[in-house]
Amino acid sequence: MTRIYRYRDLIHALVIRELKVRYRRSALGFLWTMLQPLLMMLVLHTVFSMLFRFKVNNYPVYALSGILFWNFFSQSITASMNSLKGNAQILKKLPVPLEVFPIATVLSGIINLLFALIPMFAILLVTGHRIGPSLLFLPVSILIAAIFTLGAGLLLSPLAVFFSDVVELVGVCLTLLFYMTPCFYPLDIVAHHRLFFLVRFNPTRSILEVFRDPIYLHKIPPLPHLAVAVVLALVMLAIGAYLFRRMNDRIPFYI
Repeated sequence: MTRIYRYRDLIHALVIRELKVRYRRSALGFLWTMLQPLLMMLVLHTVFSMLFRFKVNNYPVYALSGILFWNFFSQSITASMNSLKGNAQILKKLPVPLEVFPIATVLSGIINLLFALIPMFAILLVTGHRIGPSLLFLPVSILIAAIFTLGAGLLLSPLAVFFSDVVELVGVCLTLLFYMTPCFYPLDIVAHHRLFFLVRFNPTRSILEVFRDPIYLHKIPPLPHLAVAVVLALVMLAIGAYLFRRMNDRIPFYI
């Protein structure tokens, strides 16, 4: 950790560059970070709340909070897998810890998430959703989600270097995982399905609930749920960091 801290200036520069590259060719720039989840929420609201009649109070807030979490998670995972190859020139010239690149990617994802929370708060006000002190817990929820995501990014980024097909395979898996995570549908509608256990024991569901509870349910997540999410995040980080270190020495030969 001390070794990573010594390269904090490089991480800062990488985060800034990541944000600039992401929006370089976008006419709306950072506004797209706020508009994209809003547009997605409107589509889901039209399809599921109006056509299929989900019985979810204030569905826009429910769906948008799920979309914000999922965008952060999936986009950070995808960017992490491309972070090592995308910085090949730096890796060949500077003896820097390879971990700084997935870390910078996740940090830039957090910044995007913070921007995306602005329309989330606007929706809370417009819909008359209760705003309480539970929102003060949101930074903790974001930290837990970031630790979990960083662990997954550290695990997958070396594999994406060794096997180019991993990026496409993980993209398909993320799509499947999206539908297995109750981002836009209530959990109880699949409670009696024979595959319910896939949703119930999906680790991203636990992280999502910790993120959504302060926003939608205006409460701090129950201690058992919070404990499960923290353990999942720390275990994922430990596994990702361990395997990343094990594969560290081979990465430069494949870039």
